[in-house]
Formats: sequence, C-alpha cells, structure tokens
Amino acid sequence: MMSKIPFDEKELEIVSREQAGPSVRRHYARPLTDLENMRRTYYEKEPCWIPSPMDGIGIDPICIPDNIARGMVRGAEHIDNATQAGGLDMFGVDWEYSVQAGGSMVRPGTAILDDVNDWKDVIKFPDVDSWDWKGSAEANKELLESGQWITTTLYTGAWFERLVSFMDFENAAIALIDEDQEDALQELFTATTDVLCKIIDKIAEYFPQVNCIRVHDDWGGQAQPFFSQDTGMDVIVPHMKRAVEHIHSKGMIADMHSCGHNESRVECYIAAGWDSWSPQPMNDMEALFNNYGDRMIFGIRLSDKPASDEEAVRLADDLADKFVVKGKPVRIGAYFDSEAFEKELYRRSRQGYLD
Repeated sequence: MMSKIPFDEKELEIVSREQAGPSVRRHYARPLTDLENMRRTYYEKEPCWIPSPMDGIGIDPICIPDNIARGMVRGAEHIDNATQAGGLDMFGVDWEYSVQAGGSMVRPGTAILDDVNDWKDVIKFPDVDSWDWKGSAEANKELLESGQWITTTLYTGAWFERLVSFMDFENAAIALIDEDQEDALQELFTATTDVLCKIIDKIAEYFPQVNCIRVHDDWGGQAQPFFSQDTGMDVIVPHMKRAVEHIHSKGMIADMHSCGHNESRVECYIAAGWDSWSPQPMNDMEALFNNYGDRMIFGIRLSDKPASDEEAVRLADDLADKFVVKGKPVRIGAYFDSEAFEKELYRRSRQGYLD
C-alpha cells in the first residue's frame, strides 16, 4: 500500500516540464501517477498528496456550441476568443465575448423568455446527435490517451444559470419563487436536465477516458446566495440529483462549479450528490471543511500569489496544518504557479497522510 511507503525527498525532483497556458506543469519523481492519486482521492478518500489542477487536464470540445459561445474551448482544439468566441449557444441564446473581461455574457437586450409558462413555444432545443462528436474525439485522441486525469466542463449547466441565460437575472430569480410559474419551471428543468444527460451520454461514448464531469450553476454573489435553501432544495436539487446520478452511472466523478458566497447552501450540493465543489475565497473554507469535509471533497481556492518563495512555503504549511486530515481529502481548486508552494504542499501533505 502507498500509505506505508515512507516519503523520500527524491520525490520532489523534477523530471520534466511543460507549458500549460500561462503556468508551467512540472512532473516530479512521485511514487504513483497523478491519475492514480486522483482516483485514490475520490474513490478511496485516501490520497497520497493534495492534488491540484496541474495534476490533470481539461477537454471541452469545440463540438459543444456553448464552448464557443462562452470562449471555453479547451484541449487539442482551439479558437481565437477575440475573433471567434461568442454567438449562439446550444439553445440559440446570443452571447457576447469580452476580451477585457476574459469571458462571455448574454448579449444585452436579447433575452428570449419573459414567462416560464411560455417556454415550450419559445425555447428551441438542440439536436445533440448532430454535433460533430467524432471529429472532436479524433482531434483530442492524443490527449485522451495520455493517461491523465481528464475533466470536461459543461458551462451554463441546466438550472439557475441556464434560466438566467433565457430570462435575464431578475426574471429568473422571480421565476424560482413565483407560484404561477412553478409547474412550468419544473417541466423546463426536467427538459434541460434531459439535454444535459444526453450530452453526458455522448461524452461517455466518444470520450470514454474522461474521469470527471464539472457542471456550472452559479448560486450567489459576493455577499450572499441568490435564493433560499428551501428554494434550492425544492426547485433545483431534484434535477441536479438526477444529473449527478447519471454522471455516476457512466463511471465518472461529478464536480460542482458554483460561484458566490454559497457556504450556507452546501447542504443542497451534498443532497444532490456532488462529489466535490471548489468554493470561492469569500466562503469560510475551514468551517466547510470541518463540518462537511467527510461528506464532500472541497477544492481550496487560492487567491493572491505570494510575493516570495518564503511566503509560498508559509502558505503551504498553513494549508497543510488546516486541511491534511485522513479520511477528509481536499483538492486545490484554483492555482497560482509557484514551485516553492507546490513542493512544500506536496511534502507536507504526503507526510501528513502517512502519519
């Protein structure tokens, strides 16, 4: 068992480097692969070290229209976001890409739905079968066969964030609590979840090496969630749970992406069955970990990059002191490029999980 193999400083030797966007991915002389450690983290709850985003890759294929609309094509396929991102997503919603913001938003004034009761007459559902899944799979063949932990992200999801894209924020927030729209909203979320599940089927068929599906659904702002826990539990969680169960039925991990001050909604995420969630830094990470770390894997979001290697080491030590607990694994959910931080967190978590 890996847990019985003593730590050796030679594990920190760098055997190769590669450029990964603005960061450098360093490959170390570790006693097992990043893929194996990820599997241990999720399936056995016994990682050998705290994994980071640099321990895997993302493939978000060009064949999914949302990835172009949102400027989020990743993997072997590429687009020039400045000139090609934006346009119509899978439901015909028009997105505008901002180079300055580094992301997309629905083009102002183009909301397609005012009242959820009208959704059947207004919303055009995508023909998922017609997308070029085979072409994207062939383009990503080398990455798919690289033996790495692979995550595919489904941007905009199927629930509140998708509803906002149809209606704009204010109308979407009202629809969640409007009794006159309640039945229609449940029907709409059932239909959008059906689409999500069909996309998951295609990913499983054409990208069988994918280990994890990440689904977006932002639930909060800087200060608080957008809606109550009861609303989340009653209106959204049943549909989320069906999607999570479908992801699991395909042998993949289900990772939740939800921006905002949502720590008070963590029980919704757990009830839906998500394996992991990476809260933004405004959430109380220690409280979430201490109270719920045995029920969900949390990604620790790192914000400001330390000004020196000494600060990076101190940060890694602090994280290890707080979050290296057997049976309660964590991940690094957002990353900055620091070799000193990377090595110290590996050393401390490797030793801590042994002890």
